[in-house]
Amino acid sequence: MLTKRLVGGFGLLTLMLYVSTPVFAAHAHKAGGSTHKGKVVEAGGGKLTMTDMSGQNQHTHDISADTAITCGKKKCGLEDLKPGATVSVTAKKEGDSTVVTKVHETMSQTAKESK
Repeated sequence: MLTKRLVGGFGLLTLMLYVSTPVFAAHAHKAGGSTHKGKVVEAGGGKLTMTDMSGQNQHTHDISADTAITCGKKKCGLEDLKPGATVSVTAKKEGDSTVVTKVHETMSQTAKESK
């Protein structure tokens, strides 16, 4: 009888974890925002224009003074992002708008040229 209760309890616990995992994942995704990679077309004046990794789907993000921008492992500015550089952009929804929280240049143009 004790064995049946243990097996049943374990089964119930497993089911609860299985069902709740997507909820925890969605919450984590929402809290941190969503990230996408692409290539810089133009950067400056509070705007970042980029494409996806294949050079398609050009779009522009508004970049605020609060946006964390890094080039490699160093902090940099929007104007330091050169055309053709690969970037990861993290944005989150705030009300009806999307706010960019991070821009990370994964490989600088000068690093590419030196290879």
